[in-house]
Amino acid sequence: MKNLGLLDKIIFIINSLFATALLLSYLLAFIPPKSFPLLSVLSLGVPVLILINLVFMVFWIIRFKKQFLLSLIILLIGYNYVTSLYQFSSNKQSSEEELSIMSYNVRMFNTYGWTDEKNIPEKITNFITEKDPDILLTQEHTVDQTKLKEIYPYHFVHKKGRNSEFGSAIFSKYPIIQRISLDFPHDGNNNAIYTDLLIKEDTIRVFNVHFQSLNVKPDIGALRREDSKKLLGRLGYGFSLQQEQAEMLMEKVNKTPYRTIVAGDFNNTAFSYIYEFINPNGRFKDAFLHSGKGFGETFKLTVFPLRIDFMLLEERIEIKNFERFEVELSDHYPILTRFKI
Repeated sequence: MKNLGLLDKIIFIINSLFATALLLSYLLAFIPPKSFPLLSVLSLGVPVLILINLVFMVFWIIRFKKQFLLSLIILLIGYNYVTSLYQFSSNKQSSEEELSIMSYNVRMFNTYGWTDEKNIPEKITNFITEKDPDILLTQEHTVDQTKLKEIYPYHFVHKKGRNSEFGSAIFSKYPIIQRISLDFPHDGNNNAIYTDLLIKEDTIRVFNVHFQSLNVKPDIGALRREDSKKLLGRLGYGFSLQQEQAEMLMEKVNKTPYRTIVAGDFNNTAFSYIYEFINPNGRFKDAFLHSGKGFGETFKLTVFPLRIDFMLLEERIEIKNFERFEVELSDHYPILTRFKI
């Protein structure tokens, strides 16, 4: 600091604040949201904090200043977080024996007119038909909006409670031998369901997850207009409910006797307690980290790329390929994984 001018000192102080915030955010993956609900909100900003620290590091390197070491050290401490933010290459192996699974939050097939685009149910159905996944998971699924039941001979469409506006669904080309809903006890439509699928001589269990929604609007203007205290309070409360829901989910997952896939809309990021709780010590393989490319953004937020939809496959399942499709038919992008049992 002694050899820095006044402006550089101010910049380094700002750099130190962002470096500290990033270091703190690394710890949040191991702190239950119920303990510190408001702190858990910081996990949403990890991608931005990583990018900001990268900018600071490059800035000091260009200036030939040793201050670059601060951000460099913090980024190295969270190496796994940094590498999970962006993937440089994708694995595109293929074979005749592979299967495919798609997860898609369809936003109620535009029932409430979030977009002026016409015929959204038909367009989503046509898109799914074109990609032709063997297994399809949908969230915010309104019943009888599409012809998916005509396409897939086996299906499980479930709405939680009589007053639910939407639910979750699993469609399959393979026989379903069990259909179970966890029916999260919290108010709202969020839920998790699962099915056991008979694929030739094997049985796999597929969980379709839709954790508590945080009601984050993709429009940056809407975020600016919202009262910050109310926004933080709502996010903190939402994370607390997600923890309870994740605990209910894992109670079932841990008792599963079959190969398992956990997928869906987590409404949280790969830097969160929820993600770490579901995937401790890399029990599952994250299909995006294995075979994805780019930031893997699945939710259209204008502030920064947000990946909140996941495909987690058990180690005994071989991932062959991962794709994300930028189709503007919902506020989420569909994701698809090809795999081999």
